[in-house]
Amino acid sequence: MKHWWLLILLIMLAGLFFAFDLGRFLSLEALKSSRDELQQAFRARPLQIIGLYAAVYIVIASLSLPGATVMTLAGGAIFGLGVGVPAAVIPAVIGATVAFWVARYVFRDAVHRRFGDRMASINAGIEHDGAFYLFSLRLVPVFPFFVINLLMGLTAIRTRIFFWVSLLGMLPATIIYMPMNHFQPHLLKFIEINYIRS
Repeated sequence: MKHWWLLILLIMLAGLFFAFDLGRFLSLEALKSSRDELQQAFRARPLQIIGLYAAVYIVIASLSLPGATVMTLAGGAIFGLGVGVPAAVIPAVIGATVAFWVARYVFRDAVHRRFGDRMASINAGIEHDGAFYLFSLRLVPVFPFFVINLLMGLTAIRTRIFFWVSLLGMLPATIIYMPMNHFQPHLLKFIEINYIRS
C-alpha cells in the first residue's frame, strides 16, 4: 500500500485526540459554558480567533474526528451569521478535501485491486453524474460528513469538482445552523442525537 507513512501519521494523530480526551472540548455543554469567554476573545483579537477556529476545524475534518457539527454551531455562537458562515464552511470544505485526498492516495489502489469491476461501473456513473450525486449527499446528509469524503476519494471524481460542489452543498446547512447561537434546548438535543452522536 502506497503512502503507508501517511496512514500511520493519521492514526497517531487520531489516537492522541482520543487518548487525551480532547473530544470533551467539542460538546454542546463545553460550548455553552465557554461561549461568553470565546466571544470576548473574538472581540479582542478577531483575526487570531478566526484563524485558530479555522485551523481546529480543518484538523477535525481532515482526520474525520467527531465534532464538525459542534464546530459549525460554535461559529454561529462566537462570530454571528455574517462572519460565522464563511469561517465555518471554508475550513470544513478544506478539511473534507484533505480527507478526500487521504482516501484517494492511501486506499484507492487497494480498493480498485480488490473491487476493480465494481469500481469501474461506479466511476463511469461518477464521470457522468458525480457532481449531482455529491451535491445531493451534501445537501441532504443521509450519510455522515466523513463517510462522504472517504467514499468520494475512492472514485474518479476530480478534486476541484469535489471542492466546489461540497462548498455549494454544505452552505445551506451551515447557514441553517448559524442562527442557533441561543441554544434552543429541544432543537439542539435533536441535532446532538441525530448528527453529533452519529
